[in-house]
Amino acid sequence: MSEQRYYLVREDVLTEAMQKTLEVKKMLQNDRISIMDAVNKTGLSRSAFYKYRDAVFPFHSIVKERILTVFLQLEDRSGTLATLLQSVAENGCNILTIHQTIPIQGRANVTLSLDVTAMDGDLDVFLQQLKKLDFVESADVVSSGSS
Repeated sequence: MSEQRYYLVREDVLTEAMQKTLEVKKMLQNDRISIMDAVNKTGLSRSAFYKYRDAVFPFHSIVKERILTVFLQLEDRSGTLATLLQSVAENGCNILTIHQTIPIQGRANVTLSLDVTAMDGDLDVFLQQLKKLDFVESADVVSSGSS
């Protein structure tokens, strides 16, 4: 498992594709526009948008509401979801939504939306703790911020 770290960077050091991705995301949030129309307006390829859409976020959206959506792949064992949720609660996160798929081939996918405003520690440390649970095969941030 690779360790993911998060950084705050100035806009002028982002690649042009990353800056355009942020512009497309803003259009999608504020205007009733399709992804295709938004990428065409900005001159960004769809593949570049999909590459960066879950990786770059405007600072204000993360500060305003600290909502984190995490996608996990778990081994199908009795008590894994309960243990996972206990770990989330122990880190001071408020669980907003839970979606779990039916286990297939011994694996279940779980998506958690969490309010991390009162989280006790660092986000990177929290994610690493989740990944270290013996039944967690992967844990990835799907989105963070207000959506």
